[in-house]
Amino acid sequence: MTRARRGPASQDPRTRDALLRAAAQIMVEEGYAAATSRRVAARAGVKPSLVHYYFPTMDDLFLRLFRDRAEAALRRQRQALASDEPLQALWDLSRDPDGTALIAEFAAFANHRKAIRAELAAHTERSRQIQVEALSRLLREHGVDTQTLPPAAAAFLLQSVSTLLVLESQLGLTTGHAEAAALIDRFLRHLKATETPGAVPPLPDE
Repeated sequence: MTRARRGPASQDPRTRDALLRAAAQIMVEEGYAAATSRRVAARAGVKPSLVHYYFPTMDDLFLRLFRDRAEAALRRQRQALASDEPLQALWDLSRDPDGTALIAEFAAFANHRKAIRAELAAHTERSRQIQVEALSRLLREHGVDTQTLPPAAAAFLLQSVSTLLVLESQLGLTTGHAEAAALIDRFLRHLKATETPGAVPPLPDE
């Protein structure tokens, strides 16, 4: 009697999600190299063989994890940009320490995996484009000269500053962090206070 072959339909999504969560936690806490099948299985509380039942290779697991987290990040980004205070919400979202740390680990891993590198580049470009389109509208609404502050430059600077704040904090570096964050917060509050179109006046001294 031939044994029926088990396929995706027989997989438990809860186990799959537990494995993905475990891999993400290990990557953030210890780096991508520590996320072996045995470590992931132990963290998820399952047998090591189950890792390869759900993901034939560890690359399959990493790709699934990245795609799931990338789609979730894009959803949160769209929600932030659709909120009552989109610029502040986008800035707050960009400073998520776990999300930034995970992306940093994927960026390091991408040096060794072409598939991850391609996914990371595509996601970053897609996310940046959403930000640029939103910032083009939002900056104009607040009277900001987009020739002086191009939306693409604003999106790049916003993401770069927030990423560096998180990554340096994890290394114990804090010089200039409070001042940089305060500067951006002050600028965003100033934009929020601008209710009518026209040139935004210089930032007031605080």
